[in-house]
Amino acid sequence: MTTLELQKTANEVRKSIVTAVHSAKSGHPGGSLSAAEVFTYLYFEELNIDPKDPKKADRDRFVLSKGHTAPGLYAALAERGFFPKEELTKLRSIGSHLQGHPCMQHTPGLDMSSGSLGQGISAAVGMALSGKVFGDSYRVYTLLGDGELQEGQVWEASMFASAKKLDNLCVIVDNNNLQIDGTIEEVNSPYPIDEKFKAFGFHVINVDGHDFDQLRAAFDEAKTVKGQPTVIVMKTVKGKGVSFMENNASWHGSAPNDEQYAIAMADLEKAGEALCQK
Repeated sequence: MTTLELQKTANEVRKSIVTAVHSAKSGHPGGSLSAAEVFTYLYFEELNIDPKDPKKADRDRFVLSKGHTAPGLYAALAERGFFPKEELTKLRSIGSHLQGHPCMQHTPGLDMSSGSLGQGISAAVGMALSGKVFGDSYRVYTLLGDGELQEGQVWEASMFASAKKLDNLCVIVDNNNLQIDGTIEEVNSPYPIDEKFKAFGFHVINVDGHDFDQLRAAFDEAKTVKGQPTVIVMKTVKGKGVSFMENNASWHGSAPNDEQYAIAMADLEKAGEALCQK
């Protein structure tokens, strides 16, 4: 896809995020919106996947370590054709396969269920190790939040990934600088993120997480790295695309009411119209 096509797709993903969380009257829009570009790039450009054969053996694996941002992942999966977009309005409903955290037993296209923060990267490291042991060609990707880096398990997994030279592993950090209680510096600063991963033996790439050209270059670079895992640290805006949600920690885990939903969708419609003028 061209950069413009990816931008348009990311805007549709954002509409689906807001719609799903509004329908559920609960969920996590802020961190889902900040990761809309990377979800879009992964599922439309980067990952070797097939919606018609979600379990094909040589598929690339993706683990959402910051599992509460499931609305963003579900929106990308639906946009890519793993299930009908209409199902997004059933987010967090009883009997729905789209629960508050991803569940691999119920949702097409998921490689791992998400639980407590820190567990996702550990699962991804295990998948990458398995690929090395059995000589498989797939790559493994995992998305973490910056607040999640406060979990010690993240660094145990990172140390292991480096020790085992897992160059088939690509870790992505969504650095939007906000978590549920405020800025990550106020809560428990993990900065400098890039230098910490470098100290743990990672190849480090810093990008603007809303710039598809930078994302493309970063993922292309990651595939050339040998003998060590890669981390892509994305600087992003929490709540990106919705005026009243941007850089506002209160939208970490809050759902818009009807009036707010109308404003949010108007923002995204306007953004979509602007992209159509390009």
